[in-house]
Amino acid sequence: MTVSLYDRLGGYDALAMFATQVVERAQKHDELARFWLNRNEDTNARDLQSLIDFLVNSTGGQMYYRGRDMALAHKGMGITSNDWKCFIGIVVGVAGEMGVGEAEGSEVMRFLDTLKDDIVSA
Repeated sequence: MTVSLYDRLGGYDALAMFATQVVERAQKHDELARFWLNRNEDTNARDLQSLIDFLVNSTGGQMYYRGRDMALAHKGMGITSNDWKCFIGIVVGVAGEMGVGEAEGSEVMRFLDTLKDDIVSA
């Protein structure tokens, strides 16, 4: 029996912690903070939960993702290749701090790479 990426990453709590730390760091990042300007706390909390749901669902967990697809969710945001690079740097840093294994990290990076064209538009 194959163990899902969700289970290998530590399940819901680990993915929620990961997403929270990534978003908190991105919100404070010089290049990325602009994406959270003029947004209220409720909107940010809802978007964070949507990200957690997406990660759980995408890694094989039992969570239904009801959000928009990545292209629609990021349309018009003007996300650049440099923004993507900064974001990936945060992802790698948080994953390393959380002790994500090399195999799991590689699997996550391959998955994120499939999303890049839907997210980066500028």
